[in-house]
Amino acid sequence: MPFLLIDKPAGITSHDVVDRLRRITGERTIGHAGTLDPFATGLLIVAVGRDATKHLQKYVGMDKEYEAEIRLGETTPTLDPESEVIDQSTREGHRIIVTKEELKIAIKALTGEIAQIPPMHSAIKKGGKKMYELARKGIEIELEPRPITIHEFKLTSKPEVDYRLPVTISVRIKCSSGTYIRALARDLGKNLGAGGYLSALRRTKIGKYDVKDAADLKLLAMTNWIDSAQNDMLPSE
Repeated sequence: MPFLLIDKPAGITSHDVVDRLRRITGERTIGHAGTLDPFATGLLIVAVGRDATKHLQKYVGMDKEYEAEIRLGETTPTLDPESEVIDQSTREGHRIIVTKEELKIAIKALTGEIAQIPPMHSAIKKGGKKMYELARKGIEIELEPRPITIHEFKLTSKPEVDYRLPVTISVRIKCSSGTYIRALARDLGKNLGAGGYLSALRRTKIGKYDVKDAADLKLLAMTNWIDSAQNDMLPSE
């Protein structure tokens, strides 16, 4: 019952990873535990074969850990770097300045058990339509907040006394399954009276599994992929 830990590179979709592994392994039944957007990198847990894929949901529900960069004072329609940047760094003609304490308070407000409104550009379905399909047509749907848990939301870039927007900060986030990091970036900007979007993202952990132990997709081939397989990963019931 093989599983693979894959370090997804930027510029391809999670489905592209699955397609590549189908060609490498010769197995058609392959799935992954949690999509990463094309611009994002990091850990994908991939199940190879029918026996493995039927257990994927157990991994989907595990907590996640991310390293991210958030651009404050700007936003984009998709809340990521894949669409046009909109400057929201001024108020009444003056650049917004955020103090270290204001940033700390804004981050704390998004830590713990919170209700999060998912982004419109997501795969959530409403009325049988995926939200991102409606968003591309300019249709906005009011989504209900969802309960999530942010176990840790920590600034990892060097703290500044004042932040003159726009500015990019680096953070580490440990969160429950179902958390949208793009929505956290949006809400952090909103808490500071400005825009915010996710400019970079790397998933470092899923449950106890770490990207440090993941295989480089470029190095996998028909002759060696089985050497990277994790055959003892089945979670306990």
